[in-house]
Amino acid sequence: MTEVLLYILGILIIVIGVALSIGLHEIGHLLPAKLFGVKVTQYMIGFGPTLWSRRKGETEYGVKAIPLGGYIAMTGMYPPGKHGERARASTTGFLNTVVQEGAALPAAKGRTDQEPVGSDGLSGFPDRSAAGAEDDPRDSPVPRGLAGLVDDARLASAETIEAGEDHRAFYRLPPWKKIVIMLGGPFMNLVLAFVFFGIVLMGFGVPQYGTSIAAVSECLIPASSDAETCGATDPPAPGAAAGLQPGDRIVAIGGQEITEWKQIRDTISAAPGVPLDLLVERDGAQLMLTVTPAENQRWAVDDRGNTVKGADGEPVVETVGMIGVVPASEIVQQPITEVPVFVGDSVGQMVGVILGLPQRMVDVWNAAFGAEERDPNGPISVVGVGRIAGEIASMEEAPVTARAQSMLSLLGSLNVALFVFNLLPLMPLDGGHVAGALYEWLRRGWARIRRKPDPGPVDTARMVPITFAVVIVLGAMSLLLIYADLVKPVSLLG
Repeated sequence: MTEVLLYILGILIIVIGVALSIGLHEIGHLLPAKLFGVKVTQYMIGFGPTLWSRRKGETEYGVKAIPLGGYIAMTGMYPPGKHGERARASTTGFLNTVVQEGAALPAAKGRTDQEPVGSDGLSGFPDRSAAGAEDDPRDSPVPRGLAGLVDDARLASAETIEAGEDHRAFYRLPPWKKIVIMLGGPFMNLVLAFVFFGIVLMGFGVPQYGTSIAAVSECLIPASSDAETCGATDPPAPGAAAGLQPGDRIVAIGGQEITEWKQIRDTISAAPGVPLDLLVERDGAQLMLTVTPAENQRWAVDDRGNTVKGADGEPVVETVGMIGVVPASEIVQQPITEVPVFVGDSVGQMVGVILGLPQRMVDVWNAAFGAEERDPNGPISVVGVGRIAGEIASMEEAPVTARAQSMLSLLGSLNVALFVFNLLPLMPLDGGHVAGALYEWLRRGWARIRRKPDPGPVDTARMVPITFAVVIVLGAMSLLLIYADLVKPVSLLG
């Protein structure tokens, strides 16, 4: 019973963490938008039916039923079209954009002048007498093809700017302000990643090899061998032959003081067949031992202890000097300078995951509908994240501090994923809007250089067809991951 309750607690903790990450992501958009004078009509966590909301000033703040995203609604995010229509409002949220734009085609047909547009109740196009009957886009038949998709989306989502507030439209901002607003959300996720990983590294600490010996092998087994025990042909381990014992702390090698295991590893690796004098501390006393490293194979690792892989994706084997000892691990709190290095590594790994996403999704499909196992380092859905959080919380054999550390690491990784994913230059993600603003900046700059008229803001609404394509692909991927996490989940327990 206790294990079940802890499992549920783990899920609740991750749900709160996800909601916090989403909420602060949208605050990252909200604050610069208000600072730059853009009218923000909604700040919402989640999408779907509204569970709770409260209006403060001109902005409605609330929580919706499905906590898988969030958004802020800014007036005039897209500029007017060619037929005299007013600027339309839109949102920063991916899932809300899916819902908002997804209603375009059926909603565009048969709407009357009195029907409101958008979930917040704002009216649609201005009165015909004000716009001019000949210019009213509702008088023209609904166009077909990709252009029709753009116009239909405009008709379905157009929301008027109140009289005298056209200057507060998002599309009227200079490109650099648009970029600041759209990067504000991913930036908040990056800050949260620094906070979560900072607590893990500096507060809890991480396992790190010291200068003490945990175990001494009887023989040396090459890394390429499948053997797990010593055989008659395996050479004896030089460390055991020299008299090294578990618990010994290596103080110096060849008169050189030792402060970290990397020094020991590098010195021994570079000296196969060369006798080395080791100053060892044992039970408070120091003694000198001489050991001659033997040539052997091992898996290559980088400076952070990660296995190096070759171009074929397989671990790299290197031939080095070895003495057959295993270092003891201890928890060491890291300096603040290690936090950006760790976050940077996490971002790089996440970029690699996204670049390899097509093949990884094929692997997920094969695992979900076939006999293959899930890759523990492959992509998972929010369902998978919840399951892992539940497993972490319910590991009663692990100390509470270790479980808390793992939960914070999970939230840190989640925010790194949100940071990288939202920067993809695809509409309706933040990176897509940033790409549009950069293009506008370059286009206007080029016009100034050529002494041409200002071409005006870029109409990112024309990207609606691409938005629908991205929505379909990402939606299908999300459904596949959720299904795989239900029928063949990634588990910490194997």
